[in-house]
Amino acid sequence: PQTGRLALYLLGLRATCPPSEPHRALVTWLKYHLEQDWTGSRRHGHPLTSYYQYGLGVLALCVHHKRVREEVIRRLLVAQHHGRLGHGGTAVDTEAVVALALTCLEHRGLVGARLAAELRAAAQDVSRSMAEAQHPDGIIGNIYSTPWALQVFLARGVCHTEPAYGRAMAALLENLDSFGTAATMAQVLPVLHGHSYLDVASMPCREESDTLTPVDIEPPAEVPGNKTVRLVVECAQPWCLELRLYDQRVSVPAAASLLDVLRAATAQEPRFTFDTQDTPQGPYLTQVLGLEARQQKRNYWQLLSGPSTPLQMGVADYIPRDEETLLLRLSQW
Repeated sequence: PQTGRLALYLLGLRATCPPSEPHRALVTWLKYHLEQDWTGSRRHGHPLTSYYQYGLGVLALCVHHKRVREEVIRRLLVAQHHGRLGHGGTAVDTEAVVALALTCLEHRGLVGARLAAELRAAAQDVSRSMAEAQHPDGIIGNIYSTPWALQVFLARGVCHTEPAYGRAMAALLENLDSFGTAATMAQVLPVLHGHSYLDVASMPCREESDTLTPVDIEPPAEVPGNKTVRLVVECAQPWCLELRLYDQRVSVPAAASLLDVLRAATAQEPRFTFDTQDTPQGPYLTQVLGLEARQQKRNYWQLLSGPSTPLQMGVADYIPRDEETLLLRLSQW
């Protein structure tokens, strides 16, 4: 199901203040996709896509002032209560989307008083856990999940009383260069203006002059020379026969990303294989050396700079240093 893609499209469409309602059919399609998505729970215990996309779907319906069946809402409440929303930065993203959806349903008066109290308590739990999980540098989860956490604080109206908000905002301002794709910019721009996606539901749609003008952006200058990166693959699962599965030095151009390093490793040694899945935030590493990261098995490919520093960027965005050791570790959450 295209749950997340359709939800993001509907959120964007609402933000453009369309003169008519060409989106009624799309809202109906989103409701259909939500039901199709949930059929995965009968086999895997989670939506066919993810709780992130499922939460986005509920949020988009709420922003369009559409009621959601209580059963759909309780699916999110149960997942949040039982800690089924992911790991690391992914968990922060998903928890934040779910908290925004629940807060929207409460604020828009689309549920009864008893259920509204449950939604409020669940959103408070998410907000509290995010504040407790904040790193000393102010980042919550990772740099890309930090804007989502800030949106939760803004939506709940606690940004002036929650110390984690100021520290996270300071960290965000120090790392704005990390947000180089349309998807990541869309998450950070509302926060920089003191808004969350919930504000799309109550936008005063007025006629505005078109201020969007094309900008000529010069391509980045090429960095001369090459660099060598040590690439290590580890399997930290009990069913793996050995921990270290691969350890080789890979030569790449000086400006190469981690994704470029993986491609170069494949060209250098055909037995090295990997696969990625496209997401709005860029490629997500799903398979290395034939070992797949599967949500139903609660494992994922952890990206580390040796010996143990988690990367705050994805495979396409991180630019390794010369002689840096990069670890791909199949871990469990």
